[in-house]
Amino acid sequence: MPRKTTMVRSMSETKTIREQIQSFPTGPGLYFMKGPKDEVLYIGKAKNLRSRVASYFQAGSDIMESRGPKIVEMLNKVAAIDYIETETEVDAMLKEARLIKDIQPAYNSDLLDDKTFPYLEITTGDDFPGVYITRKPRAKGNRLFGPFASAKDLRAVFVELQKIFKFRSCKLEIEAKNDKRRFFRPCILHSINQCVAPCGARIEKAEYKTIIRDLIKFLQSKRATVLRQLKSEMEEASAKMDYEKAGMLRDRIRLIGKLDERGEPDEDVQPEVFAAEPTEALVKLQKILDAPNPIRIIEGIDIANIGGKEAVGSLVKFIDGRPFKAGYRRFKIKTVEGSDDYAMIAEVVRRRYRYAMAGEELWPDLILIDGGLGQLHAAETALKKLINNQSSIINLKLVGIAKKEEELYLQKSTRPLKLPRQSPALKLLQYVRDEAHRFAQHYHHLLRSKKLLE
Repeated sequence: MPRKTTMVRSMSETKTIREQIQSFPTGPGLYFMKGPKDEVLYIGKAKNLRSRVASYFQAGSDIMESRGPKIVEMLNKVAAIDYIETETEVDAMLKEARLIKDIQPAYNSDLLDDKTFPYLEITTGDDFPGVYITRKPRAKGNRLFGPFASAKDLRAVFVELQKIFKFRSCKLEIEAKNDKRRFFRPCILHSINQCVAPCGARIEKAEYKTIIRDLIKFLQSKRATVLRQLKSEMEEASAKMDYEKAGMLRDRIRLIGKLDERGEPDEDVQPEVFAAEPTEALVKLQKILDAPNPIRIIEGIDIANIGGKEAVGSLVKFIDGRPFKAGYRRFKIKTVEGSDDYAMIAEVVRRRYRYAMAGEELWPDLILIDGGLGQLHAAETALKKLINNQSSIINLKLVGIAKKEEELYLQKSTRPLKLPRQSPALKLLQYVRDEAHRFAQHYHHLLRSKKLLE
């Protein structure tokens, strides 16, 4: 028979937390259960922050026991609770998924893998753009909407959009100059009037592009005109007692409303979605760096601070081109005053690689610094002092990657290296850099949120 788990928190501690919760807002957002050392134990989302968080600390052992021993164990460790308000529940859902992946709280069992949210992709670079639901968009020549909170709802509304706009959703390569298209037999979607069949030359390029422009405008706007028309048709059908048609129109209106349950590609970025093919990228990277051995372990370092206050360093680890979340680290800057990025990078390098010097962790094959020549030299100087020119790690490579121009700074070179934008090696380094940047920024925002609350 399993041992019964009981609460060990004192009544005064629980009372203090309950009083704190009373100041929480009643709108949607995220809450953060934190331990005595300010570590994040659990991240959750809520439609009503105050009500949701308060439910964890209601009086009565039966309520606690119903949550299970793991939650009770976690609640025993909670020393403080923070929150972040969001505009919508969807916004909370997307941010929850990203932060759980980044922070890896000990008591979150869901969303720790690389599961992603889908996008609606329009391949605007094609002669006859296709419209697709995808979790792996093209690198260029497309327009993205999303990520969407529900793949099921997106698939359902996709069908309704195709009935209205009649765009193509096939994977055929269709070129306007191909005269043989007129002999091609369109698929069943054309027969049921859900596709204008550019594959069979049933529509001109310019006319089809107008359809796509209207679709993009519809996705960008509030869709008020279309919704008014659908509501009018629904009311008319209901007045005629055509309840089947009225129900169909009601469902269509509901589904179109689901288009708003999405994030923005830039704000809710999912870097794992846009990653380059790792094998090719690593081979090219080894050649670019003139490394004697394959590049397998990459660690990226970034600094986040506002006016030098609450500065945070982040370190992310990639193995064979993929994120290794167990190797992610955060460093609250301790020795640097003001906004000295160079000194902060040096501190992170010293604190991280002293464990490798002691033989407690593996050395990476490449250290990637977010910044230009100055940041690279700061990391290199700190590393040289730490290792004292030991030959055992002479093959370790350092690279800086500067924003805007996306130029690479290599050791023993003062001139930057500019790779093609579509280079797999550059894309991999950008992925590592962006992971480190977001990992630092998210944690930094948590610290700022805690500061504001206090």
